[in-house]
Amino acid sequence: MDYLSLSPGLAAVTGFALLQSVMTVLWLLSLAVRDASIVDRFWGLGFVLLAWFYLVSSPGAAPDAARLVLPFAVTVWAVRLSMHIHLRNRGHGEDYRYAAMRSHHGSRFPIVSLFTVFLLQGGILWVVAMPLLAAARGATPGSADSSALLDAVFAAGLIVWTIGFAFESIGDAQLARHRADPARSGAVLDTGLWAYTRHPNYFGDSVVWWGIWLMSVASGGAWTIFSPAIMTLLLLRVSGVALLEKSLKQRRPDYAAYVERTPAFFPRRPRSRAR
Repeated sequence: MDYLSLSPGLAAVTGFALLQSVMTVLWLLSLAVRDASIVDRFWGLGFVLLAWFYLVSSPGAAPDAARLVLPFAVTVWAVRLSMHIHLRNRGHGEDYRYAAMRSHHGSRFPIVSLFTVFLLQGGILWVVAMPLLAAARGATPGSADSSALLDAVFAAGLIVWTIGFAFESIGDAQLARHRADPARSGAVLDTGLWAYTRHPNYFGDSVVWWGIWLMSVASGGAWTIFSPAIMTLLLLRVSGVALLEKSLKQRRPDYAAYVERTPAFFPRRPRSRAR
């Protein structure tokens, strides 16, 4: 792989340019189909692109099995997420957030969406993906350059990733079954994982990224702790819990009671229902 070898700084800059080029192509496609929400389907796949690019652009021989664990974990997470979003949104038109932006900006929406939707998300994605760069450049877990402590941290990160992935995927599956049941139309989902947190899928997504960061720590990526912190902040305060809660409180009359007995993010045993 020496012919692909790039310095860490050049790999990061090239990754940014590659990602934003893909985002620009997606933006052009969104103009053709009049649906900016296609960016949501790509969100996870952008991490896949960077994970494998950073790996193949690292100097040295072909990576061993241990070096492949993190890119494979990212790929599994991302493909499941993208498929879930695609199946959930298929046939429903443009997401209401982007539709509202389109209505508000009118003829200016194309250029506004390029910078505030596509390139902005690309920039955030690139920053959050920094543990993937660090992991591709540092010591390989289990190698002579590693240590028993760092190998244990890597194993702990993989366990944390698995817990987060299970929470996210099971939560999404339970919600999909709930929505597909006509008898539950309009009802609040408060069983399964949804009895312990109002957003098990978002909580799981956050845990996935703390696991990814921990795996990167074994390769010298401790400095990238801002990555899971940013992802958790986004899920809690920006595009996840805060945004969805506002909508649900307006659309579901019984949601207030659910809020009273169930935590928003971090799981715990639910309070007893009011008698």
